[in-house]
Formats: sequence, C-alpha cells, structure tokens
Amino acid sequence: MPLNSYDDFTRLSEIVVGSAAHYLGHDRDLTFELFFHEAIGGYRSDWAYPRLAARSTGQAQRWKINQQYTEELHEDVENLATTLAALGITVHRPLPLPENAEPIGGLGWQAAPIPALNIRDNTLILGNEIIETAPAIRSRYLETRLLTPVFRRYFDTGARWSTMPRPTLTDTSFDLSYTRDAATTLGGPTEPVTDPQPSPYDVGLEMMLDGAQVLRLGQDLIVNIAQDNHRLGADWLERHLAGRFHLHRVWRMADNHIDSMLLALKPGVFLARHAGLRDMLPDAFRTWRFIVPPEPDPGSFPAYTDTDLVLTSPYIDINVLSLDEQRVLVNADCTGLIKTLENQGFTVIPVQHRHRRLFGGGFHCFTLDTCRAGGREDYR
Repeated sequence: MPLNSYDDFTRLSEIVVGSAAHYLGHDRDLTFELFFHEAIGGYRSDWAYPRLAARSTGQAQRWKINQQYTEELHEDVENLATTLAALGITVHRPLPLPENAEPIGGLGWQAAPIPALNIRDNTLILGNEIIETAPAIRSRYLETRLLTPVFRRYFDTGARWSTMPRPTLTDTSFDLSYTRDAATTLGGPTEPVTDPQPSPYDVGLEMMLDGAQVLRLGQDLIVNIAQDNHRLGADWLERHLAGRFHLHRVWRMADNHIDSMLLALKPGVFLARHAGLRDMLPDAFRTWRFIVPPEPDPGSFPAYTDTDLVLTSPYIDINVLSLDEQRVLVNADCTGLIKTLENQGFTVIPVQHRHRRLFGGGFHCFTLDTCRAGGREDYR
C-alpha cells in the first residue's frame, strides 16, 4: 500500500517493527550520556567522562549488556512482530545489524553501531512523507540505513523521502544548558554534563530532533522542545512542512521524547503520565480527556544489579501501540495500566516485553506505523 500515516490511533494496516539482532552494548560517550543523563545519573561518577586520552581519539567506553537480557529482548521483539502479523497487519522489518559490525565514524569520532530497534526515534512519518530526522547519539548515526529497503519500497509507490541536515556531533554541537539547570528536568535534579572537548570540526550548536518528540494529530503536530538543538530541528521541520501541517511547540514536557509522557488513544482522549500535562498543551487540546494510569508497580520490572544500565523511567509502559481507536497493545506485566484502559472501554492486547528499561523503549518506540486509515483531519 502507499505510505499514509497521520496519527497514532486510526486503523493500522502496515507497520515496521524494529530489530534487536546483535544488540550487545552501549557506547558511553558524551552523546549517549547527554541523551540519557536523567536516567543514568547514579552511574555518572564512574562512567560519564572516560579518561581524556581515550576521549581525544573519539573513542567511547563500552558498556556490555548481559547476554540473557539481549536474548530475551530478541524473543520479545520477534513475538511483537508475530503478534501484529497474526492480527492481520502487514509487518516490515529493517535489515538486521550484522554480527561483529564494523564501527561507524564521523568527523573526529567513532562509535559501535546498534541495531534499528527504537525506530520511532530517527524517522518521522507524516502523511505520505518519510522524514529521516537528525540523530543526537553517535552510535545511531547510520541507523536509518538499515531501514533503506523499506523506505525504498514506499518511495517506489509514490512516497516523498526527505532527510533533515545531518549534525556533525562534536562535543560542542550540543546545548548543555538544560542539564545544568536542575529546576528544568522532569524528574528533578540531575548531575550536570560538563567538560565538552574541542574539535577542529566544531561548527557550533546543531539541529537535532527525534521523531519521538513529535505527537501526530492529523494536521497538527505537537513538538517537545527542551533545548536549542531541538529548537533548531523544529525550525527546520516547520519550514519544511509550511502550509501542510500546523506545528505547536511545548516546552520541556520531557528531556527528549514525548511518547512516554503523552499518547493519543483516539480523538479526544490522551493517555498521560499525569494530569498536569494538560497545562502544557495548546489550548485546542486541553479539553481532551486525560487517562492517567496508577503509579508503576516496582514488582512488574525485573530486578537488576549495578552492572545493568537502566535507561528509562518506570513510566515506560505508557509507551503503548494503538491498532485502532479501540484496541491497544500493552505490556503484559503492566497490570495497572491494563485495568485502567479496560475500565475506560478499550480492548487491551497484552504482549510480553521484559527489559524495556534496559533498551530505552516500549511498543511505540519499537515500531513505525506506515499505513493508517486516518488522513489530515482536524482534531481540535
């Protein structure tokens, strides 16, 4: 089918499900630390800034992931793809990351690539257009190349295919101000990210914006902006889409992604981390009903040790995937959320996802919906 995806809740017919093949570890450089600074503050004193001798070569320290967890992640992702296919949805997959993949590199840096798992991040689908967004983590710089065969098939059926300007990603490319201002981060004070190293390739602050910072509501886009890299990315997006979509900016709803804070389940209904998010939205969307699930149950997550790097908050299970305005895929372990949605009249399809906190995403993050029934409607 031709590419057509304007929202996250009308009837889904085609989707891309990410791959966890050969997900072995994390490169812990400034770009990784900055992106996840709130979640991993407890590890910062030992790992955030490797010795200058190592950093001067553009190398990062490698944090290996327990093999059991990577195998279980792969099982859960494959089960997600199988579940969607069994529900009659056409499922596309990225190329798997090769085993022992060679490092990738840019101007003055090198990183070990990770598989195309959280594919919502580096791509934004708006109607019949694929937009590859500007990545903020070096190890993910070429991630969308693993999606090239899928994108090419949609391009061949008439889709537009655009790419935001690619950042250089030197240390000084980043606006570090929001990590230095404890009052602005969602979860409270965090340790500052400091000591960026100069590079002969420095070009100043650059645009960076993830697709998961954008909430798609037909002709309206709500974009989370936490710092100047995001602002520049939103400027580019607004100009690129001029006359086709209305772009609304919200300020620091999250440090980066919006989809573990707020998701639209159907016109007039949001799933939200807390009711206070209403005040951050454009006036036209403040009248929507907010469904707020109970606080996460600590017992619903695996027990990890200090050698396991936790990347997301316990609220990650808000990251659900709607199949239509009635059916929602939810983590089977999140019983409080399941009960809440069922009490609100939704049909919940529980699917296993054990290690969501280690790999930075839920079902919405792991997928990229490419064909939905909705169009450029006005939901205001």
